[in-house]
Formats: sequence, C-alpha cells, structure tokens
Amino acid sequence: MQRSTSSNRTLIPEARAALKTFRDQVATEMGTDLTGYNGDKTSWECGKVGGEMVRRMIEQAEKGMSGRR
Repeated sequence: MQRSTSSNRTLIPEARAALKTFRDQVATEMGTDLTGYNGDKTSWECGKVGGEMVRRMIEQAEKGMSGRR
C-alpha cells in the first residue's frame, strides 16, 4: 500500500508567520478577507490570492537576480 505524503510544507518553519502576514496583506489588497474561517470562500478567490503571491515572489526574485532593489 502506498502512503500519501504531503509536499505542501514550509521549508523554513521560521518563515511561516511572515508568509501568513504576506498572504493576509495580498488578500486585503485584493478585497478578500482570509482571516478566520474560510470555508465559505470559493477556490477561485483563494487561488487568485495564491497566484498573486507567487507573481510577487517571482518578481522579487527576478529583481534580486538582476541586482536591482
């Protein structure tokens, strides 16, 4: 029997609080409240926030690689 292992884990546990703060900031800017219970949110709403987070992180990484700040 094959066990299911989750790959959805924070690689640096100390970053967990910063990621949550970042998520809440992005969600607020987009007009979505992700604090508290989120069972009433659609996957589209949550996915949109996650996609925006990824876009911003990639943008920051690209700036870092080019030497710009």
